[in-house]
Amino acid sequence: MKVILDSNFLFIPSQFQVDIFEELAKLLNRRVDPIILSPTHTELQKKAKRGSPKMRKKASLALELAEKCRMVEVEQSFDETTDDVIVRVASEWKCPVATNDKALRKRLRNISVPVIYLRQKSRLEMEGEGR
Repeated sequence: MKVILDSNFLFIPSQFQVDIFEELAKLLNRRVDPIILSPTHTELQKKAKRGSPKMRKKASLALELAEKCRMVEVEQSFDETTDDVIVRVASEWKCPVATNDKALRKRLRNISVPVIYLRQKSRLEMEGEGR
């Protein structure tokens, strides 16, 4: 099952010591195909180069985790944010998105895309259907 991962989802292991890949498989009870969209990867690379020292470290760790994901090249128009691309692709593919971004979660819920997020800093939970 494809699951699109947002950049902040890749920060979970370093912040909360949660193995997101193991937890995704457990939550969905099937083999998961974790996907990183190219704009998300680019966003992480920028944060790893130009963020605060703390953000650079978190983004570098997130990029290491991104190696375990399948990178998918997608077009991003100049007026589209990374979140816009995630919303567009998730609705086209009809697959869940893993994110902790409140605004993105709301946008996805509004178009009936299932969202996976960290609950109580210790476990993943899914809102919306998609299993």
